[in-house]
Parts: sequence; structure tokens; C-alpha cells
Amino acid sequence: MWNTYLFLTLLLLLLTLLPKIQNPHWIFRVPEFGKIQITFFILFTFIYGFMADSSENFWYFQGLLMVMFVYHSVTLIQYTPLYPVKRNQQPYQPSQKLHFISANVYQFNKGHDRFIDLIRKYQPDFFLTMESNTDWEKALRTLEKDYPYQHKVTLENTYGMHFYSRIEIEDSKTHFFVADDIPSIEAHLKTRDGFSFVFFGVHPPPPSPTEEETSKERDGDLLSTAKRVKDIRKPVIVVGDFNNVAWSRSSILFRKVSHLIDPRIGYAFVSTFHARYRLLRFPIDLMFHSEEIFIRVLRTLENFGSDHLPVYCEFFIDHHNDEQKDKVEGATAEEKAEAEEMIRDGKEEDGGRDAVATEN
Repeated sequence: MWNTYLFLTLLLLLLTLLPKIQNPHWIFRVPEFGKIQITFFILFTFIYGFMADSSENFWYFQGLLMVMFVYHSVTLIQYTPLYPVKRNQQPYQPSQKLHFISANVYQFNKGHDRFIDLIRKYQPDFFLTMESNTDWEKALRTLEKDYPYQHKVTLENTYGMHFYSRIEIEDSKTHFFVADDIPSIEAHLKTRDGFSFVFFGVHPPPPSPTEEETSKERDGDLLSTAKRVKDIRKPVIVVGDFNNVAWSRSSILFRKVSHLIDPRIGYAFVSTFHARYRLLRFPIDLMFHSEEIFIRVLRTLENFGSDHLPVYCEFFIDHHNDEQKDKVEGATAEEKAEAEEMIRDGKEEDGGRDAVATEN
């Protein structure tokens, strides 16, 4: 038992320290995703230690575990209702309530009808699909009568993206910030009651042993989006499968460079992946918004056969309410320089993806 206790303690220490090393290789970046699970395992190991054979170094290891537990908890508590944040008061001159769904549909998922039923059930004003290819585009045509405004980027490499809206799209474009096969969608919308806003859909590649060796393209793509968003003088929402967690260095830089707000802070993790394994679920489908946008509901919906749970959000726009100004953080000169370096590295990286992906 003592050897097991020592092994778990040292493993958890390694998983805690690796993300502190700002190296883009997946070995250093992947442990960031499991911070929630690592924290629970630290607590389990601490309790298990009292059942292991005693040693003269026992309390040193227990103390190390408690230091790690506090270290992770200080970060994670920010994404729970326990963290004190200013709650929004009565809106002043708000738009009508709007709601949308964002979903990584998983390209090889054949449950097209289940997703269509989900859209018909919740009736969002607009929705975004990621990993949607030609088969998904054909299946979704049945919704085009209800969603007459569309922007489609059909790809077979698991990075296709489709945007459907009941709200008028005044202008839209596809960005390829770091690679010609990794799109982002920028859509300028105007509601019937006269409120304009911009929707960004993103889906950069993840660092992992089976996909990208490093996080360079992911980070470069996200921070390129942040720079673009910063120059837009309208309310903005950025949504998608970030293949990142909100507490990572690049996510924090994204938030600061873009001057956007993370609605999970003081609210909830809203974990989405993996949809089938609750205990191994990470919050990687993220959302950020400008201070004029006020979130009322942010949660996951039921699984429709994908490896990601869909995200549902309700919000309104209010140009006259400045209650969220103190939630906006700007980047320092050093952080801006770091972001520029990540963008350069992302553009120089060659992901080596196939034009047509096959299911593993």
C-alpha cells in the first residue's frame, strides 16, 4: 500500500508540474485538461495515505498532497458558484432574449436525425456545428426553411463548420488564420429589434498524441481570433470547440487580448467532452463574450451520439448597462508580445493533416 501511495503522489506531482512548463508539446499541455480529475485524485490519495503503512516521511508527502490540492482548488473554485462575482442586476434597454446551440457533431456520427430533433426541440435562434462534412450538410438541409441564413464551410478533415440562423446575417466571412484547412466563421447579425452583434465560431486542432504534436496551431488560431475580435466595435460572442480549457495560459491570453469575458467564472465548468464518460469529462467547448452581452443560461444538453455534448446559451444585449466592465481584463505589453509569438509559431507550424480524415 505504501508503494502505491508513493507512486500516486509522485504521479500527481508530475501532472501538476508539467503544465507549468510553457512548452507547446502535447506532453506538457494535455495534463491541463484533467485539472478537475487530478484534484479529486489528490484528495483520494490523501485519504488513502492514512490507510497505507506508516513511514517517517508520511507527513511530508501528506503535506505535499495538500499543497497540490490547494493549488488546483484555487483555480477551479473560480469556475463554481462559490467564487464571488458581481451578479447582473435589472437590464436597462435590453434586446429580446436570444439563444443558440453550439455542437461538435463528430464527423463520423451518423445520428443526424437525433441532432435535428435536438434543434427542433430547443428552437435556437441560431446554431453552429463543427466537424460537419458533406453528409452532415445534406442532412441539415431539412432545417434550412426554418434557418434561411447560413454560412457553410464544408470540409472532410474533421474541421468543417456550418452556421445556421433565423436572425439576418448582414455579412459573413471565413478566416483561415494559421492554416488553409482550419476555418473560423465570422458572422455579423442584426436582430429584428435592431441590435447588431458578431458571432465567431472556432475549432482549432488539439495537442494530442493522435492529432497535433504541439499546441502551436491551436494557440496561434485562438490568439489570431482574439486580435480580430479586439478591433470589432460591436458586441461579440466567440464560441466553439476550443480544444482548450479556460484556465490554460493560452485561454487566459485569449481573454485578455480580446477584452472578452469568460461566463464560466463564478458559474460552472460546463464540461462537454467526453460525452460518454462522465468521470473523464473536460470543459473544452468554451465561450467568451463582450461586456454588452449578458448571459442568462449556459449549460450542456443531452447527448445525440457525438463525443461532445452540445452547449446551450441564452443571452441578451444591453448597450446601456456597464455592470460588466470590471470583468474585462486587458493584456500587458509582455502578454501582447507573448500572444504575437504564439501567432507566429502557429502560422509556421505544419499540421500535416489529411484532406479527408478517416475514423480511428
